Amino acid sequence: MVPDHLRSTGQDARRFTLTALLLAGTTLAAPLAAKAQTATTPGVVVTAPTSAAPAIADPQTTGAVNADDLSAASDEDLIRLNRREPTIDGLRTRIDPDDNRAIGVRIGTFTLRPEISETLNHEWRKDGDTKQNRGYLETGIRGTLTSDWSRHELTVTGAGVIQNNVSGEGEEEPRADIDAELRLDLWDETVARLRAGYSFEREDADDPNAISNAKTQSGVNTYRLGAAIARDFGLIRGSVGLDFERRTYGDVELENGTTLSVEDRNRNSGTLTGRIGYELSPALIPFIEASVGQSTYDLRKDTLGFERSYQSYATRGGLEVDLGEKLNGEMALGYETYRFEDDRLSDVSGLSVDGRINWSPQRGTDVLFGLTTGLNPSTTAGDSGSIDYTLINIITHEMRSDLVARLSNTLTIRKYPSDSRSSDETTWRTGAGLTYDVNRYLALTGDVSYERTTRDVGDPTDITRVGVGLTLRR
Repeated sequence: MVPDHLRSTGQDARRFTLTALLLAGTTLAAPLAAKAQTATTPGVVVTAPTSAAPAIADPQTTGAVNADDLSAASDEDLIRLNRREPTIDGLRTRIDPDDNRAIGVRIGTFTLRPEISETLNHEWRKDGDTKQNRGYLETGIRGTLTSDWSRHELTVTGAGVIQNNVSGEGEEEPRADIDAELRLDLWDETVARLRAGYSFEREDADDPNAISNAKTQSGVNTYRLGAAIARDFGLIRGSVGLDFERRTYGDVELENGTTLSVEDRNRNSGTLTGRIGYELSPALIPFIEASVGQSTYDLRKDTLGFERSYQSYATRGGLEVDLGEKLNGEMALGYETYRFEDDRLSDVSGLSVDGRINWSPQRGTDVLFGLTTGLNPSTTAGDSGSIDYTLINIITHEMRSDLVARLSNTLTIRKYPSDSRSSDETTWRTGAGLTYDVNRYLALTGDVSYERTTRDVGDPTDITRVGVGLTLRR
């Protein structure tokens, strides 16, 4: 965390949501689909999307990983770090006609699937020798609106969470997301996608860019727009996409009762991404991908005089694999560079490893392996930022048709350049839970999770959460 007198603007680490593995409060309402698998923790229902995932634009992260494949698997903090842009040329979405999902509500040519959940949670937190705990209620609302047209498709997804402390002390963490995507089926195997979205979240107190003496951290508003077009030329398929993001930060409420403006962190980001794939067979498609981006802050210099705007460049090559329901996914290896306008801020560059593998060893069991790489720009004076590597593993097993068990693990390694003042960090999160479907409209949930962050310099942080709840869906 960064004290007031050392804070500079930089970007907050957001983006790897993608909506989350071990935040206290997500439940799994139905088994994962083979492609878009999810994991959850007590309180907010996260279900597998029924269409291509909406893009979440940010030049910090371009590449092979679909945001919704991993965002529900990762902690809320990780989503803030690196919500990755979905591939335009991704694998087909599969829908299980025999799953236990609620049938939804027909509204003209659309189907609405609303969900609401209420959970009671308890959280124990330890920062060095400082201990804190709280009990809280978490109310989650989620909905998906999908068109049923013979051609083209419109999908709107939304989710919101409100927390209310009922005992102890701790910062409440409200959040909200809404995304819309219009798929246009054009001519000759050509598909266009138009996307728009909005997110709100409270910056986490554990984030390296958070204010250390804050009573309430900044509220972060993110606005997204995107457009992409993909064409199948037979054995060769190509795509190009353009994404824009606007991010603004609210004032921080300090412990002494005053407020601190962080408007110098507001910025606009744009990314242009191109991809070419070659179909060796329907099951194997190697590809290459490149992107270029620009992030520009509203204020040319932050409060300490650093110019935080930067350009981003990324190249990678990889392989898509589609061996049916048992095994599918993609992996990519590449290199990313971020060049800041201020000469006092060194470039941040590093190897990028990105991908996802969906494996179903037996009927009713789904395993997800995910890897992502992204930039976490610093707000510490003189520091550029870090390269973050995150590994995700989620196992979901149907013990019975109405009882689903899950186990989730996430490992994040944050590496700073050698000349940085900030120290490297490692965060490990693990969680387990059960969902019992009383019927297709009502589910009982229970979850437990543990998170530990260790730093080269500074005390470790340990967080344990448990929760039980009810989920209603239609």
